[in-house]
Amino acid sequence: MGGPETASRQLTVYRQKESMGAAGDLDFALELLQRARNGKLGPSLRLYRPQPTVAFGQRDANLPGFQAAEEACRELGFEPLIRKAGGRAAAYHQGTLVIDHIEPHPDAIVRAKARFSEFGELLAGALRSVGVHAAVGEIPGEYCPGEFSVHGEDPDFPAHRIKLIGTAQRVVSGGWLFSSVIVVEDSKPIREVLTASYAALGLEWDTATAGAANDLLPHLDVSTVEDAVIEAYRGYADILDGDFRALLSESPQVS
Repeated sequence: MGGPETASRQLTVYRQKESMGAAGDLDFALELLQRARNGKLGPSLRLYRPQPTVAFGQRDANLPGFQAAEEACRELGFEPLIRKAGGRAAAYHQGTLVIDHIEPHPDAIVRAKARFSEFGELLAGALRSVGVHAAVGEIPGEYCPGEFSVHGEDPDFPAHRIKLIGTAQRVVSGGWLFSSVIVVEDSKPIREVLTASYAALGLEWDTATAGAANDLLPHLDVSTVEDAVIEAYRGYADILDGDFRALLSESPQVS
């Protein structure tokens, strides 16, 4: 990865074994960003499998169909939330892997766009390392469209491409948070809730773009992808193993 962020560094990896709840997981990422900007947390990577959630963008919440979209999510067993970052609605559940990369930085806005490209390529490389035909780039009609989404290609039908990873970034004075969601297993519920949500919001998209990595490579699971992601990050930094319980013990949310 090019640029000044390739200097020798350490990155502590925290594997979160249990979800803190849909809202709790999102809020904790922001808490970690706050710690980083205050000098209380160094470069960190948090990985976890979330509860069924639909994270709506701020623009979604202003649409007249938003309440109907929320109701549709709950009926399908997903918790609707509004995230701080931009973009449109994205869905995830325990068949997905969420990656929160947090770093303190004196001028966090510098290279903000470059991070999308660089970490997109890093994550696409992680998927390729386990056999998925993955590349960076938006595909026509994808949900929560983004220039640096990661998609997978069916090797037998190259025209069939599905979105596998969405990324978002939050930059504040003193630090940044780069979040990624990899859809690995069980794409059907995600496709169903996105179909219902986007219909309620009046937004068009191509349902064929929603899928999971194991739609392209059967038997692939979240644990395998998690290990591949950490291995890919070794090209970015020296990896240290962290204890997620230590992060919780410092949290005001935990009594």
